[in-house]
Amino acid sequence: MKVRIGISLGAAEPADFAAAVDLLEASGVDSLWLPETVYTPAVEPFIGIAFALARTTRLKAGSGISVLPGRHPVLVAKQLASLAGLAPGRVLPVFGLQPAAPAERDLFPVPAGQRAAVFDEALTLLRLLLTSPSVTFSGSFFSVDGASVGPLPGKPLDIWLGGTAPAGLRRVGRLADGWLGSL
Repeated sequence: MKVRIGISLGAAEPADFAAAVDLLEASGVDSLWLPETVYTPAVEPFIGIAFALARTTRLKAGSGISVLPGRHPVLVAKQLASLAGLAPGRVLPVFGLQPAAPAERDLFPVPAGQRAAVFDEALTLLRLLLTSPSVTFSGSFFSVDGASVGPLPGKPLDIWLGGTAPAGLRRVGRLADGWLGSL
């Protein structure tokens, strides 16, 4: 059995981020996890992932936990496909239903009472876009015709989910490649 250690920098600010990434790479840490906290000085996860992957050769980087409902899955798939093309095997996306901070929930708008349904559909479309060269999809919330996000990852990305509520844990079992316990 191989044990790997991942580190979350929590609210790492831009001024300290490069030195922290360099230390993680030099120390042999397996992965860096960046939380999505908008109303803090912390580095935004997708920007931080791109920066860390460009600065290192071995370190993996992931979001811990990015909100999916309220973002268009085609744009998220494009970001992930681009990152996977630039740093194969080192991108670790993790998604959840909503931000941990109640004040940030309005930043990810979805129809009232539909957050879980939007999440499930967005994740389905996201996976299709990351594994098929052209996607036609018609759902309740998203529709695309012949959508493509460019070169697909050489190996399908593992997509993990967060959440601790019983419904969230069932969603992990149905839809995820892994679970990130957080908070």
